[in-house]
Amino acid sequence: MYSDINWKEAPQSARWWAMDANGYAHWFLAPSVVSFTDFWFAEEIPAPRFGYTGAWQTSLSERPASEKQEK
Repeated sequence: MYSDINWKEAPQSARWWAMDANGYAHWFLAPSVVSFTDFWFAEEIPAPRFGYTGAWQTSLSERPASEKQEK
């Protein structure tokens, strides 16, 4: 988990931050379940890199409980 993410910049429903193989960072929002199906998806929104230089495969970081916003 990458600790230099500024969660105050994240959309309210962002649950994760991660890099992709092309070097772009994304916020991943809380998953949505599509009615009458058995799958879900999480919307992604462009995000800052926050100086991340590690491998994209290990970049997935979940929003800490202390940073979760009240609904």
